[in-house]
Amino acid sequence: MKQYAKKQDRRRTARASWTRRAVVSVVAAASVTSVAVNVVPSANASVYQTCTMTKCADGSKAASIWASKGWPSNSGWYAWPDGRYNYTGGVFQNREGQLPSGVTYHEYDVYSRAKYASRDAYRIVHSSTGKVYFSPDHYANFYLLSQ
Repeated sequence: MKQYAKKQDRRRTARASWTRRAVVSVVAAASVTSVAVNVVPSANASVYQTCTMTKCADGSKAASIWASKGWPSNSGWYAWPDGRYNYTGGVFQNREGQLPSGVTYHEYDVYSRAKYASRDAYRIVHSSTGKVYFSPDHYANFYLLSQ
């Protein structure tokens, strides 16, 4: 009877361990990809032709760093001048059509962080025409940084 109980305990432990590993894997994958892939921008987004908020300076600085890296088009983590990392999610789909159509867009994070850390809401969107937009609220609003 004791052997049966020990087998049951091992099975429970293995099952819990497998479940825990699966949850951690899903959460890790979601933190890296789901924001860029699954979040659809607001249909009521506004696009402003200028930006006077203080965070726009941070967006401009990040844009110049991304430009020095050649505006990478593949999603992934990139080393940043401060020794941390910054993420680009790759193609920005413009599904809601807030930005001009017929243009290819890529999205980039503004603030660096430890590699694989959660992303915040601040983004830069770079267009194939060279225009750069800043979004402080994950695509609810866009501010034109450069023509």
